Amino acid sequence: MRMRFKPYARPELLACDFHVHEPLSMQGKWNQSYARPEQPLYLELGCGKGGFISQLAWQHPDINYLGIDMTDKVLILAKRKLEAAYAAHDQKPDNVKVCTFDIERIANVFSPSDRVGRIYINFCNPWSKNSSKKKHRLTHGRQLLSYRTYLEDGGEIWFKTDDDDLFNDTLQYLPACGYEITWQTRDLHENEPSWNLRTEHEGMFTEQGIKIKALIARKLPDGEGVIRWNKALEKSIDGPFLPEE
Repeated sequence: MRMRFKPYARPELLACDFHVHEPLSMQGKWNQSYARPEQPLYLELGCGKGGFISQLAWQHPDINYLGIDMTDKVLILAKRKLEAAYAAHDQKPDNVKVCTFDIERIANVFSPSDRVGRIYINFCNPWSKNSSKKKHRLTHGRQLLSYRTYLEDGGEIWFKTDDDDLFNDTLQYLPACGYEITWQTRDLHENEPSWNLRTEHEGMFTEQGIKIKALIARKLPDGEGVIRWNKALEKSIDGPFLPEE
């Protein structure tokens, strides 16, 4: 079900101290925009209603966080959850920011001088394996190469999904783009790690009996991770592209 337009969302976000109003102007300046710029910077791509980042950020004041989503009508809910979480623990949200941006074009707001240590991708749109839209996946090879431009060597991607096809394909996308998969599971809750934070979607899928797939991948330096993503490989993983609708 589509979320309704919220006319109050943009004005409220523009009045928020930790909302980034003009992300395109921040290229090369992200680390310095936080109260403690020397801290590691972690991103959540597709932060949605903020169920994950609102649990994570206040617990780790020694890390700076940025949550990104495409629409104000969703991001406003993340903003409110973050405010509530920090207020409940008598903390100031000075290590977290949110912004509205199209994640497929994220390379336009980051540069190699932006030091990102980790990227979280939780339950992104799987874009069916039988669809011509697979290239829009946030773990597609095209995106993974984009992340390499600002993710530090040794930086990690933490990924969770309920979708089997997306998980299987991501296992191929990552090594093809210079990432080493250091940990993976096809049933995250069987022996659930203590660090796992369950999101709203995660709880919903679990109630439906769907197993949660998860992995951690490390970015290899250019000299170690051979970048060999090309059209032939893309076709072998995704299958022939269908005409765009």
